[in-house]
Amino acid sequence: MSAASAPSRSTVRVAIVGGGPAGLMAAETLAAAGIHVDVFDAMPSVGRKFLLAGKGGLNITHSEAFEAFVSRYGTRRAELEPMMTAFSPQALRDWVEALGVSTFVGTSGRVFPAEMKAAPLMRAWLHRLREAGVRIHARHRWTGWNADGSLAFTTPAGPLAVTADATLLALGGGSWARLGSDGAWVPWLAEKGIAVAPLRPANCGFLVASPRAAAGWSEHLASRFAGQPLKSVAMRVAGDAAPPRVGEAMLTADGIEGSLIYALSAAIRDRIEAAGEALLEIDLAPGRPLERVLAEVAHPRGARSLASHLQSRVGIAGLKMALLRECVPAEDLADPTRLASAIKALPVRLVAPRPLDEAISSAGGVRFEELDDGLMVKRQPGLFCAGEMLDWEAPTGGYLLTACFASGRRAGEGVRDWLAAGARRYTI
Repeated sequence: MSAASAPSRSTVRVAIVGGGPAGLMAAETLAAAGIHVDVFDAMPSVGRKFLLAGKGGLNITHSEAFEAFVSRYGTRRAELEPMMTAFSPQALRDWVEALGVSTFVGTSGRVFPAEMKAAPLMRAWLHRLREAGVRIHARHRWTGWNADGSLAFTTPAGPLAVTADATLLALGGGSWARLGSDGAWVPWLAEKGIAVAPLRPANCGFLVASPRAAAGWSEHLASRFAGQPLKSVAMRVAGDAAPPRVGEAMLTADGIEGSLIYALSAAIRDRIEAAGEALLEIDLAPGRPLERVLAEVAHPRGARSLASHLQSRVGIAGLKMALLRECVPAEDLADPTRLASAIKALPVRLVAPRPLDEAISSAGGVRFEELDDGLMVKRQPGLFCAGEMLDWEAPTGGYLLTACFASGRRAGEGVRDWLAAGARRYTI
């Protein structure tokens, strides 16, 4: 390497790589302990994904009972629950309000800032962090480790090598690459022997296989109904013991997405990975038991069309009627018993998730088995991980942000305690 291309060098106390909620919460925790912190982020400013997620209304957390809340984390509940016991959804809400941002509980139980936006909260938070001495370095893209173990960055001023007493990675998952969460870190950690579960889409839409098209929906359904909401329905994955979830979804040109699909996305994705497809059952009339639907469907309709009959007797119209015609054979539509069954459990074959970069969040990441209770990598003392880059997933509804904040706080405490114990700088 020539002298002209040699990286400049810097030594810091704690380097946090990633300026999302987890990284910034870790920085605040460390700064409160009087520890000098430098935050490095690849984007022109920190919190890009956080800010975009809040454009339509920032869902900070959820107000449901704690037992129900932690159940949303599935197989990783045991690892995440202690972090959220220490920094609960209510504690997060109190923290937001201490920044001067009031909150309220919506009709769904979700918690929002009064103005519904993320920007005021982020501005107040960054002001407090800077007042605490946290230094933020934007446009600093981490590219792994140099041969001497220092952190390698590309910056507007050229390459930079950073040596830190402790490093905390909070790099996000693999969705929304344009906002910095591109999963580029996966091979760098894997090369160091750190086990990383493959990144997979979570809270995502899915592609369908319709009986009336080679792939996706038929041209008729897609051209008329793509982008329209499917309201007042219930859904479940066929074969799952869990009860159907009530809500709404949205048809896309070649599949289906929306809040109900996101809530079921982990089960759907896992079923597709195991069997090549997942059968989604949609209850088009969730407020009516099968017996009542059958009675209404079987009622003589005289000269009325099937569409008119179902609209007047069962409230099936528009997109719901179009889906029945798309997914149910004509002979079943003509049989009241089979038609009633289809209305209560319309079968829709899902064959693939949308690409990872389109997902709201990602599953997979650094396995918790690699980490100690302070979220330090066991085989690399002084290297910590937090946030969405850890191997967990959760539905939308405030659960994602709460775990990111709580894990960032826990990792910050882990760094603080490790430094207080007199630990030495690690070597990669």
